[in-house]
Amino acid sequence: MLHILIAAGLLLGIVTGLLGASGSELFLSIALASEPFGTAFMSAIRMVIVPLVMGVIFTGVAGLGDLRKLGRLGGGTLLFFWLTALPAILIGMGVMRVALSFFPVAVIPETASGQAPVLPSFVDFIVGLIPSNPFAAAASGSLLQLIVFSALLAAATGSLEERPRVLLIEFAEAISGALIKLVWWILWTAPVGIFGLTAPVTAQLGWGVVQSLAVFVVAIIGGLGVYVVVVYLPILKFVGGVGPTRFFGGIFGAASIVFSTTSTAAALPVTLEETKRALGVSATVSDLVLPLGASMYRAGSALFQGGAVVFLADLYGVAMPLTVVGGAVLATFMVSLTVAPVPSSGVVTLAPALDAVGIPI
Repeated sequence: MLHILIAAGLLLGIVTGLLGASGSELFLSIALASEPFGTAFMSAIRMVIVPLVMGVIFTGVAGLGDLRKLGRLGGGTLLFFWLTALPAILIGMGVMRVALSFFPVAVIPETASGQAPVLPSFVDFIVGLIPSNPFAAAASGSLLQLIVFSALLAAATGSLEERPRVLLIEFAEAISGALIKLVWWILWTAPVGIFGLTAPVTAQLGWGVVQSLAVFVVAIIGGLGVYVVVVYLPILKFVGGVGPTRFFGGIFGAASIVFSTTSTAAALPVTLEETKRALGVSATVSDLVLPLGASMYRAGSALFQGGAVVFLADLYGVAMPLTVVGGAVLATFMVSLTVAPVPSSGVVTLAPALDAVGIPI
């Protein structure tokens, strides 16, 4: 329901903006008057970004505990997640770059700077990932540094004795749960907020915004298709020994639930049942791998975020030298493994990659 309302807000914002751009004083006034709603929505998003990113990174990494205790199956599962998330990001970025080379976006004039964060060398970039003061990094919104700090703190927590480790994880999970609830509340204002963001910009740029959004949507869908063909199908054939017809037929029910709810967690019960019944996966494997996948594996989100970074960089006129691309890939990779389990939360956790590139949040 929420994603339908968000789409409706986006569509109404575009229509209102186009009518305003065509010369209607009434719709132009409505579009301009809605801008404070978009500003308030973005302020609410920025309010939760830092604690949410730190919370989900910490609980995701610390919750694993000692990686050696996961055994061969658990370790192989995590390795699979990490190895397949990286090509998803690169494919998303690559397909979007190719699409934009043929269909350039309409740059927003007020924000076009052509500048990106100045990172003199790869060594300086790596050194800059380590915050000398985590509290100062949080205050300044240096999300890459906070991701590194949170991951290291979580790894250290995972190696503690059971009692202090459980206490810290339960505390972090409680905080993360409250933040996720807050994200839910904010996302329910998204239809109005998205309207307030799109209507003024569309009134200013006209059909250029519609064309740019069409390029974005087609590129992301195309990127997902490339990812399935290049990454998933070979893995199914040569690693899983399963044909595509049997596999996609076996997960059809779970995929339908994910498509309608935009939440992998909602489809987990059906996924557990279908993999055992239709695909013949043992309970030992499915009961470990699938819950981990529902909570950690976000290849689709990673691809979307990689493509969105390139798209927004062009939209805001921000250049992306190679070092900055590396920072965006790292941020997207880390956050994509710990996206909050609520619909549309990938939009919220896109912030670290945008911060790495220097795109306004």
